[in-house]
Amino acid sequence: MDHAHDAAEDSGAPSSPASPAAPAVHAVELHPQGWRFDAPENETLLLAALDHGLRLPHSCRNGTCRACIAKLVSGRIDYRIEWPGLSREEKDEGWILPCVACARSDLVLDQPQTINLFDVPPPPGSGVKSG
Repeated sequence: MDHAHDAAEDSGAPSSPASPAAPAVHAVELHPQGWRFDAPENETLLLAALDHGLRLPHSCRNGTCRACIAKLVSGRIDYRIEWPGLSREEKDEGWILPCVACARSDLVLDQPQTINLFDVPPPPGSGVKSG
């Protein structure tokens, strides 16, 4: 009996019911750039990307404006709202709205307009003097 109890503990089960389980985290890869970030299941893809310095196009953050629309190449997501601003045809073709989507597996997204905030050069006229 003790051996079976030890095996259950080794399986990664929580040690006590009082400690809340950390949310699962999934790897997300952005195409065509090849950038990667981790997305906790309890955070939208948009916010998880921003936490890692990757700015996906966005505006409303509530699934209506469609500025963040991206193609889900592989993986599974769930939405925080019942029906985001996508047609059934768009959903069937794999389009998602990262501002209200949460990862449920590792993902590959096609979002060519994403900007890496850490790799952006300073804008012209930012105080850098030449001459």
